[in-house]
Amino acid sequence: MTAKTATAAQTTSASGLVSVIAIAALGLGVIFVAGHVQAAALHDAAHDVRHATGFPCH
Repeated sequence: MTAKTATAAQTTSASGLVSVIAIAALGLGVIFVAGHVQAAALHDAAHDVRHATGFPCH
């Protein structure tokens, strides 16, 4: 393995780690927000999204 290949592998590994951390933070944020919102507001938001995308919900 050359030095250039090793550096490319390290960059790819670091990039993957940043992606995993960003996705985990986003997921925890969604869980945190959903856990603290009023149930009716969460239902209404999901209901509106279903209608906006054409998903039959009734």
